[in-house]
Amino acid sequence: MFIKNVLIQQFPWQATEQQLEAFELLQEFLLAFDKQSCFVLKGYAGTGKTTLISALVKVLPALRKKAVLLAPTGRAAKVITYYSGRKPLTIHKKIYRKKSAVSFQLDFTLAENLHEDTLFIIDEASMISNAPVNAFSASLLDDLIRYVQSGKNCTLLFVGDTAQLPLVGLLDSPALNPSYLESEFHLCVYPFELTTVVRQSKDSGILYNATKIREEITSAEEGQDDFPFPKFITKGFKDLYRMTGERLIEGINYAYDKYGLENTMIICRSNRSANLYNQNIRNRILFRDEELTGGDYIMVVKNNYFWLQENNMGDGFIANGDMAKVRKVSNIHDQHGFRFADVTLEFVDIDEIEPITCRVILDSLYTDGPNLPYESQKALYEEIALDYADIMDKKDRLEVIKKDPYYNALQIKFAFAITCHKA
Repeated sequence: MFIKNVLIQQFPWQATEQQLEAFELLQEFLLAFDKQSCFVLKGYAGTGKTTLISALVKVLPALRKKAVLLAPTGRAAKVITYYSGRKPLTIHKKIYRKKSAVSFQLDFTLAENLHEDTLFIIDEASMISNAPVNAFSASLLDDLIRYVQSGKNCTLLFVGDTAQLPLVGLLDSPALNPSYLESEFHLCVYPFELTTVVRQSKDSGILYNATKIREEITSAEEGQDDFPFPKFITKGFKDLYRMTGERLIEGINYAYDKYGLENTMIICRSNRSANLYNQNIRNRILFRDEELTGGDYIMVVKNNYFWLQENNMGDGFIANGDMAKVRKVSNIHDQHGFRFADVTLEFVDIDEIEPITCRVILDSLYTDGPNLPYESQKALYEEIALDYADIMDKKDRLEVIKKDPYYNALQIKFAFAITCHKA
């Protein structure tokens, strides 16, 4: 009962019956604290997941345990700071290291886990993939579990919401699926799902509608109803507004004036739709005719392992989904049948990365897919390879190509409007 009582003391308000049940299971999990154990905390928006985790982090020192907080993306990691007061890392930054300081592209290996008696808390776990990066590597989920288990007396806690969109191509989120974790990784899983909404239940239209949709999903999954087309209730709420097409430009202008470009996001259902919004926002609202210019917000759409090292910023990498503000654009030119530019980027969600100078490929800005099509990437590679045809040894030629700035050009899209998966 000691652990449960301390959790209750650290909780900022009266815990609900459901939260007390969660404390009971957490107590059982923390008493075991075994590397083959794993806690999965699922919960609807507003059910108190973050408050519970915040209390847990405060309790761990009394149990002679430490906490490491990780998230799949820089933006998700930044959110952790708001409720934990700690500076978290992305999963990739924590668990991977370069095999060689002079090599590029996928030459990463698992780092050594030097932690002892540590609980690794993984937020936004629905974003963690179980798909191998390539034919010769494991998945991020597999690598994460192996990394944690390699430490001395370390264990895992996944936090997330199964109502969030799973990764593209998946029906559910593997890191939040107890049956999958048990069968695939032989973990002893302690699962708990919070369903009682306790935050802003009366005032928040966003939370009201999120709860309503969640209940409709649950009802459909239990076979009581078909999946309904979601209808949003806006009347009576101050944080939701039904925008008509006629007033859309006026509404976007209002949001930019009140909240700023960096705090306004338009969510679309497809890349094609996002492209149209980005094009019209730049032309009709921001009055920007250039292909790319200072002040534009962009999103990286493919992992890049070259430019941080080129800018002497360690052995990390720029991840798919990282957002940046363009500070400067120069040297727009055609090469190898594609359009390129040299830019200075300031990353908005990653405090440890200083502004960097890199080369970007402009053709990716308006592609209808998530990034440059495979055929285009292959054509670019073949054109670049011709420049090094005089190097007869295939391995040596490949190593030189891997260091070519055109081969490593950052793939980007505008980030005024993005797809729901990217959001």
